[in-house]
Amino acid sequence: MLMQGNRGADMKYVIGVDLGTSAVKLLLVNQVGDVVQEVEKSYPLIQEKTGYSEQDPKVWVEQTVAGLSDLIKDFDEDPKKIEGISFSGQMHGLVLLDEHHDVLRNAILWNDTRTTEQCQQIYDRVGEARLLDITKNPALEGFTLPKLLWVKEYEPEIYEKAHKFVLPKDYLRYKLTGKLQMEYADAAGTLLFDMNTRSWSREICDVLDIDVNLCPELIASHDEVGEVTSKVAKRTGLAKETLVIAGASDNACGAIGSGILAHGETLCSIGTSGVVLSYESSSDKDFKGKVHYFNHGAPDAYYTMGVTLAAGYSLSWFKKVFAEDETFEELLSEVGTVPVGSNGLIFTPYLIGERTPHADASIRASFIGMDGSHQRKDFVRAVLEGITFSLNESIEIFREHGKVIDTIVSTGGGTKNEDWLQMQADIFDAKIIKLSSEQGAGMGAAMLAAYGSGWYDSLQECAEDFLRVEKEYFPDPHSVRIYRELFVLYKDIYNQTEQINTKLLKYRSK
Repeated sequence: MLMQGNRGADMKYVIGVDLGTSAVKLLLVNQVGDVVQEVEKSYPLIQEKTGYSEQDPKVWVEQTVAGLSDLIKDFDEDPKKIEGISFSGQMHGLVLLDEHHDVLRNAILWNDTRTTEQCQQIYDRVGEARLLDITKNPALEGFTLPKLLWVKEYEPEIYEKAHKFVLPKDYLRYKLTGKLQMEYADAAGTLLFDMNTRSWSREICDVLDIDVNLCPELIASHDEVGEVTSKVAKRTGLAKETLVIAGASDNACGAIGSGILAHGETLCSIGTSGVVLSYESSSDKDFKGKVHYFNHGAPDAYYTMGVTLAAGYSLSWFKKVFAEDETFEELLSEVGTVPVGSNGLIFTPYLIGERTPHADASIRASFIGMDGSHQRKDFVRAVLEGITFSLNESIEIFREHGKVIDTIVSTGGGTKNEDWLQMQADIFDAKIIKLSSEQGAGMGAAMLAAYGSGWYDSLQECAEDFLRVEKEYFPDPHSVRIYRELFVLYKDIYNQTEQINTKLLKYRSK
């Protein structure tokens, strides 16, 4: 638990709830942006078959209520001073509810890959070009619509009982308030949402024989939903008057919590996967499905996003295989002694396939250019460079479509090492900003709670109070030039190894 910050008799507070894939994280934040308490409660994945990934939605509620109870128990002020609560949540997950809003089956999560067949059905019936026109996104296994079609096809008895579907954090909010809605940022990740009209697509529903009434009421991320129920207030210790603000998807909240709130502002977040996310003021740009296009949690705003599937995972894989008994700090300690380009060694981080710009489940990673002079530290730097090259492919797409990207906020594992931060500045050819407090999506949820509770006239004003820059990194012209040359070679590796990896598929262990 983190205890810090200013506390006075008139201090007000909000709670940000981040409903992740492995745990729910709750932040108690005061009105100057200090995190004064932090609670985390974990829960398991249910993986009955290869490619399946599910969770019991009731466990999300139990663990969140337990976390809120712990938070209030350790809060030595009047709970009425906690004026608002809002949510960030894992995207795309399917929660099916019956007419009484009871859960019909386990939630199918974003990282479930059973729906390849249903993605093809969407293309066959809607059309790839028309799907992009309406939703601005391609049909990928992670999205909600393929999951809905899978249940319809393979669990028809459950599908016939379905009255509404929602996403994970929207179900959690329903259980805390009794109000069932979905907000725009998560709706944009379902493949059933018309980005042009900001409404559910009757066309897609009709073509796929889905009752549009399965789709819940839509609200904005900063909308006030109501108050916590008497039952929840009693179980947690929250005041009955605590306002509940809708919240947003984890990536939208991550953007808010990193201050990505104006045109051209960009975020690079390196976790297990990596995300490059850039603010958009309209939904009318055409990226031809090369990057994702979603509603932002900020009012009347959007964001585009590219994904590297195995970003931090590439580094943790390398550590597990070659340095299991060392810390990450020890593993990375000599990276700064290796020259730019890792002495002619390039790594492609395709350990589990790739997403942007290649939606390819079969491609696999490579080390290119190995010779007998290379040491382990060369491989470590090459892994960091390869992850950053992959993320740079998304930045290149943004720039090719006219975006000026000269400043990037870096969060996640990529901020833990100064050499890696400088590497990002050099490969991205942009100023890199490291924030003093990295709470990401949870902080974004807290900021939505503060804004929705009327503390600020805009999220930008909130960001000025809540977010602080710790350090900035500037591109070195000499390194930028070398990395531009190497980036051309890096991009060519995919083309040169794609067919080889396809042929190797039959030899891989299942």
